[in-house]
Amino acid sequence: MSIEKNRFHCAHWKNQLLFTVERNYMLYAAEGSRETAISDDQLADILNSVFTGLGKRNSVLAVPPDSTRIHSRAGFITEAAWRFYGDSLSGILPALGTHQPMGTDELSRMFPAIPRSLFRVHNWREDTETLGSIPGKTIETLAGGGVSFPWPVQVNRLISRGKHDLVLSIGQVVPHEVTGMANYSKNILIGTGGQEAIDRSHYLGAVYGIEKILGRRDNPVRTVLNTAAEQFLKDIPILYILTVVSPDDSGSPVLKGIFIGDDEECFSRACTLSEKVNLTWLDNPLDKIIVYLDPEEYKSTWLGNKAVYRTRMAIRDGGELIILAPGVKTFGEDSRNDTLIREFGYRGTETIKKLVSRHPNLQANLSAAAHLIHGSTEGRFSVTWCPGKLSRKEIESAGYRYGDLDDFLDRYPVSMLAEGFNTLPSGEELFFIRNPGLGLWRTI
Repeated sequence: MSIEKNRFHCAHWKNQLLFTVERNYMLYAAEGSRETAISDDQLADILNSVFTGLGKRNSVLAVPPDSTRIHSRAGFITEAAWRFYGDSLSGILPALGTHQPMGTDELSRMFPAIPRSLFRVHNWREDTETLGSIPGKTIETLAGGGVSFPWPVQVNRLISRGKHDLVLSIGQVVPHEVTGMANYSKNILIGTGGQEAIDRSHYLGAVYGIEKILGRRDNPVRTVLNTAAEQFLKDIPILYILTVVSPDDSGSPVLKGIFIGDDEECFSRACTLSEKVNLTWLDNPLDKIIVYLDPEEYKSTWLGNKAVYRTRMAIRDGGELIILAPGVKTFGEDSRNDTLIREFGYRGTETIKKLVSRHPNLQANLSAAAHLIHGSTEGRFSVTWCPGKLSRKEIESAGYRYGDLDDFLDRYPVSMLAEGFNTLPSGEELFFIRNPGLGLWRTI
């Protein structure tokens, strides 16, 4: 189950050649299709075959996503690696990015069998080192003049200095608001990246335009990440294990594909499948969308605004998005970003750009500024947030409408709603999404 090739690789975007490199790469597994449903036994067989083919390893670091990607099957894959490598698995570093560290309950839910002593916490503000940079002139060209800062290539020191002979970068390819399609180089360079790298990549994407990035594998942020990976991570033995997951008719996640390799080829193949199974194309814009956020997965608007990101290209101007969020109790994933969201709110691109130019605290936290742009509707449609614990005053001060969760759950009982189009007994028509993290919805 391996394919070996030599190829001339070039990182490019819009026909702009950034560099070239001749390299040998391996694609170890490429399984999946729209009709596929990979079982746990099949997944275990594929993983064990690949691990066996890699040969003996003395120090393995696993880098899975956190619980915000619990449906990715990364928990199962990480456990399979732990069982296979035993004591040679020296650590597990969840790719938190800016997210909160995983708590005991979250670790138990996603990685139930693995000893807690193996887990390491990524501190995006303190735990990284800078390996190099992408020049500001390149960033300016990619952004079309929107920004011109250099982009630092930063990774957690466990990856750059851990002297591991195998780093397993595990994650899900799915449409993403910052990188177009999630994972591959993003898992390392953002998931275990430093504050500057995360801030500037997010702001680059936000200024360029979220709707020009969502669901597109070819975009400025992805080009920056893949260029950085080829130039600065080439001496680190990283194996990418990428899954593609989509919901079935009931909204339950199904593993549609598994792609394993050491360069962009496995990512490209995973993108091709994700584009088929994670994008829902609609003939006409929708008047009303109801999104439910699993309380085990979504506890902040920072994460819960996937409901806004992933549906914004499906809602008509003047339409309504209602977010049912029983677990949401805060805005940011850390106290600093929470404070910034409360101070400035979700105000739209031009307003936030002006605020960034005037406020040093936003200039120093560009990922928060990007999030404020991403979470705005730019005045096109309304968002009614129905959180578990945030108050009406808090929600409205951030720029959204407030809805009482109990009232809206009575009006829209999620257990009775089908994924997609629904007509209620009252005659009201709506579109229901049980998990916005599994897809992207847009008009043709």
